[in-house]
Amino acid sequence: MKVQVVVVGGGIGGLTAGALLSHEGYNVTILEASREWGGCAGKFQRGKALFPVGATLGMGLEEGGIHQRIFNTLGKKCESLLLNEVMEIHFPTHHITLYRDRKRHVHEIKKTFQEQATQIEFFYREVYHIAAEIRKLMTSLPVLPPKTTKEWLRLVKSLQPSSVQLMPYFNRTMIDLLKKHSLENSPIKHFLDGQLIDSMQVMTDECSSLLGCLALDIYHEGAFYVNGGLYKFAELLKESAESKGARTILGRKVSSIRKEKNLWQVVDHRGNEYTAEHIVCNAPIQQLSQLLSESDWSILKRSFKGKNEKDVWGTMTLYMLLDESKLPESMALFQQVCTSSEGNMTEGDHIFLSLSHGNDRLRAPEGYRTMTASTHTLLSKWDTKEKYDEYKVELQSKMLRSIENIIPGFQQSIVDVYPGAPKAWERFTNRPNGVVGGFPQSLDNSLFKSLSHRTPLKNFWLCGDSVFPGAGTIGVSVSGYHVFHSITGRSLGY
Repeated sequence: MKVQVVVVGGGIGGLTAGALLSHEGYNVTILEASREWGGCAGKFQRGKALFPVGATLGMGLEEGGIHQRIFNTLGKKCESLLLNEVMEIHFPTHHITLYRDRKRHVHEIKKTFQEQATQIEFFYREVYHIAAEIRKLMTSLPVLPPKTTKEWLRLVKSLQPSSVQLMPYFNRTMIDLLKKHSLENSPIKHFLDGQLIDSMQVMTDECSSLLGCLALDIYHEGAFYVNGGLYKFAELLKESAESKGARTILGRKVSSIRKEKNLWQVVDHRGNEYTAEHIVCNAPIQQLSQLLSESDWSILKRSFKGKNEKDVWGTMTLYMLLDESKLPESMALFQQVCTSSEGNMTEGDHIFLSLSHGNDRLRAPEGYRTMTASTHTLLSKWDTKEKYDEYKVELQSKMLRSIENIIPGFQQSIVDVYPGAPKAWERFTNRPNGVVGGFPQSLDNSLFKSLSHRTPLKNFWLCGDSVFPGAGTIGVSVSGYHVFHSITGRSLGY
């Protein structure tokens, strides 16, 4: 008889685990509370436009990348466009093009910050060297923090003689690396802060140096535009799971998860019951106290070390349909707008823009484009109705003014705009209070201090942005794979 698995949450992490387990013959049921697959990488339709909910810049599709390896294993292919010019970054006094080619990128940075050109050269040499050493360890996708003998052995086996070079960086932050090269007071710090807040949810002062170097380097491995958006990942994973017999059910919000004898019992909001030997939970850990029994939650929360109580980010996102005829002829598909001369990277002072490709008919009809614009925000700024309503209007206005400054006449191109404040994220993606992005990858939350996909509850597994290796489609896909590997003992091909 096939082993029964219930996946709670149809985000990319849960779908990855579900698709891979289905591929190995497990009896999988995937339950998603919303009406769309993909979670924070899902989509929604408004009129004649389709909007990706969150992340839109594709990673991990290059040869050897995690998504390429997963799709190869499943016999799927994701159509995408490799970007040689990844994004444009705008500051009050200058702008920078982030190039895929490492040498060209460093040349661009040195040209922009000429007074520190020599230090910048050596800084990036070190960043890229550290990232290259980390990638050597990633082929076998070891687990951090290792919890079992097998996980420790796998980590040790992934080590190479040159891995010892990484040891001095384990307890260092990116600001330490900048100080080493006398760049801590350079304007380049603000540039790096902008890159890291989007990928690591934290800036140079606190970001783990090892993960920060990998985050800065990953754009050069391959950044991609995916027609329609990253919800295409979710669709491919769902289709693969279904083709192997998995049940995939939308509109099923799980209300409780209980252990009865040696099996797990899951109940959804309609009273439907599901029995499983394994539970794969692709929900933020902030939700688990509401789902588990008091005794199970008491056991589980000890392993979280208070992390569920730590501050995490929310986001304000504007979803816009644009009249293409009123836009500049040539616009970068991805841009960052940094408006603060003091280097603030939240609350509308840093905005990530994603514009649909001119030929992308999945997102907009001919003659139109869609754009998402997002900024990090503290959830404490939205904790009363009065503050919420007022701040929503204020922040939307600020974001539109900032975009107008770099794209004169932009607001005249807007046909429709739909604001997505934290409560919208809570409602449509089932994220408590609208939390997004998982835990900031500071020294307190990363590497050996990450949360493991393995829990103290037997056959209760976690995946998603709460656990190692963190946020983004690459991170949650890796966590989904770790669950698959721990259940089956099988590995991905390379």
